Amino acid sequence: MNAIKFTIAGLAAGTAALALSASDARAAWPERPITVVVMYGAGGGTDTVIRTIVNEMAKSTGWKINVINKPGAVGGVATRYVLGKKDDGYTWMGAANYNKFVRVMGHSKSRAWEDWQYMQAANSRASWAVRPDSKFKTFQDIINAAKANPGKITISTSGQGGLWHELAAIVAQSAGVTLKYVPYKGGKPATLAGLNGETMITGGGVHEHIAHIRAGNLRSIQQTGSKDIDAGGGKIMPSVGNFLPQIKSQLPFSGIYNLAIRRSVPKSIISKIEKAFVAGVKSPAFAAIAKKKFFEIDIRTGKAADRRAAQVESITAATFEKLGVKGSHPANELGLPKPAAFDGWWPPQGYKPL
Repeated sequence: MNAIKFTIAGLAAGTAALALSASDARAAWPERPITVVVMYGAGGGTDTVIRTIVNEMAKSTGWKINVINKPGAVGGVATRYVLGKKDDGYTWMGAANYNKFVRVMGHSKSRAWEDWQYMQAANSRASWAVRPDSKFKTFQDIINAAKANPGKITISTSGQGGLWHELAAIVAQSAGVTLKYVPYKGGKPATLAGLNGETMITGGGVHEHIAHIRAGNLRSIQQTGSKDIDAGGGKIMPSVGNFLPQIKSQLPFSGIYNLAIRRSVPKSIISKIEKAFVAGVKSPAFAAIAKKKFFEIDIRTGKAADRRAAQVESITAATFEKLGVKGSHPANELGLPKPAAFDGWWPPQGYKPL
């Protein structure tokens, strides 16, 4: 009997020691370098933003953080890489747009609000502008012309299925019109095309248009932020929400910069990462890059990030379906509502916030 008692006591002590050891390991985390896997190539916008944030995180915490790039399949390569690593908090994903394209395009089945905890830093808003001699003076002028001439009003975009193409299409679809999207190799070439009169509307990002608007070379029609932007010199870039009030709850339509952690990582570790992330986004270094690029700092974590992740995926799925993007999956196949029904759908059945 005594031997049994001693055995049981020993087992209990061993179990307690293992639990204490796991707890101590989480408390001591990180004990080795962290790797951030950026889903796009080195030197691009997402890479620059993520490197700035994690550099500030490293400075404020003393953590050693290495950044690598795994581009491909609009985020699918990086997603599979991080999911293949141990969920111990040592491998993060540097993402854009809540990685919304991977499920829509069939590159991954992981759900942003179930399998990941996203943290949002900032928005990069889209813009429509016209030359000073354009016959279009207002947003409504363009909508009227597009309704009278479906598919004939041209707008420059950053390429078929690219971010500025998608965001221009979201606005057009919300207004009930069809535009002709003329693809260029990036936002800057799309802006130059509009300046040269190659298209009726100049598409691109706020950061690509604002200097031309200040100089009087372009006139702002709308931008996809939730508020008007004062461009200086009496020039205002109006929010599209002024003209389409039905989409105000979905704004901003934008490029979004994120950090993503696997949801199965211990909560205590995710909390440490989130605290350092928020401090990094609030740093002077990140404020400087946001000012230079005309990004809107918009920090979202926890439930707010989960909700936004599902919402932007719903919007993209609906937009790509209407555009007929080859290989894309509609919202209903993904278990998502149409954008107009999102507020009534969220939170979905079974959703569990961290």
